[in-house]
Amino acid sequence: MNKKMLAAYLPGNSTVELKEVDIPAPGYGEVLIKTKSSTICGSDIRAIYREHLGKGPEAYQNKICGHEPCGQIVQCGPGLRRFKEGDRVIVYHISGCGVCNDCRRGYMISCSNTKYRRAYGWQRDGGMAEYMLAEEKDLVALPDSLTYTDGAQVACGFGTTYEGLEKIGISGDDAVLVVGLGPVGLASCMLAKALGAEKIIAFDTVQSRVDLALSKGLADYAFVSGADSLDKVHELTGGFGCERAVDCSGNTYGRQLAVRGTREWGKCVFIGEGGTVELNPSPDMLHPQKTIYGSWVTSIWRMEVLVEHLVRWGIHPEDLVTNRFQLKDATQAYKLMSEGKCGKVAIVYDEEIK
Repeated sequence: MNKKMLAAYLPGNSTVELKEVDIPAPGYGEVLIKTKSSTICGSDIRAIYREHLGKGPEAYQNKICGHEPCGQIVQCGPGLRRFKEGDRVIVYHISGCGVCNDCRRGYMISCSNTKYRRAYGWQRDGGMAEYMLAEEKDLVALPDSLTYTDGAQVACGFGTTYEGLEKIGISGDDAVLVVGLGPVGLASCMLAKALGAEKIIAFDTVQSRVDLALSKGLADYAFVSGADSLDKVHELTGGFGCERAVDCSGNTYGRQLAVRGTREWGKCVFIGEGGTVELNPSPDMLHPQKTIYGSWVTSIWRMEVLVEHLVRWGIHPEDLVTNRFQLKDATQAYKLMSEGKCGKVAIVYDEEIK
């Protein structure tokens, strides 16, 4: 193995900085992973690539970027209990203290210990490098029937989506409204269909994303958002609205559509980050008895459940990847993702270069 590797950093001015750095060695309870695929998350674009928005312990600390990595263990430190060299693994992207209430529930995303909570790609080195260190407790096994790019998608986007859908519950009784067709919105469509949704209606402000949802068969109906969006939802649901709705837009008008497009006694979940929302509580929520959930990332145990279900359902998250780049071309990859006119973008290595 070489002693040096290429790695990507985000200075916060809509550029990528590539550096040659030392390949790290695993310590106690750690593994060294040969990165195979690392996808770009919208939160990386919003909060690191364009400008550094985080504060204090949540701030980006000039680490190797990328929190959606998947790869193969090539070296193990002492003290491992489950994983071994050669295992294919997904990395849960927040490493928590392991002993607070949220960590014990598997929700390291909500770890309350500011000293020990460190997110890969934010406060500790992430997956936009040829190799990365990870703690064994943060790993999820990747089945042979899933690709490394499938696993990279699970590492954040699909896990986040699955958590939100599980909160509202989806079955064959439900028409589902999805607002925002970025990678998380497309994942919402794919998983809602796998969960048995009777009908999926989707909206986005970008025609190419609408076309992508339709061409891949992820939505039964998909439209560019406009003044008549709510009318279209009602026309397609007998005037009632959808039993379940998912907002992935992070935009006040998108969120309004999601809530108002939910029928009486229905459930809506907000997954999209940022932005604001203006609602009229009585007609929008109280009188029609709607329930609105907030959902942030997922737990590591639910990620394991999702991986098992992906195999059972025979679906592949990598189908939402529209563009693959090698690490040396990371500048183009982040620029494309920032423009918002594509599906998922992946940095890939070895057998994942296609």
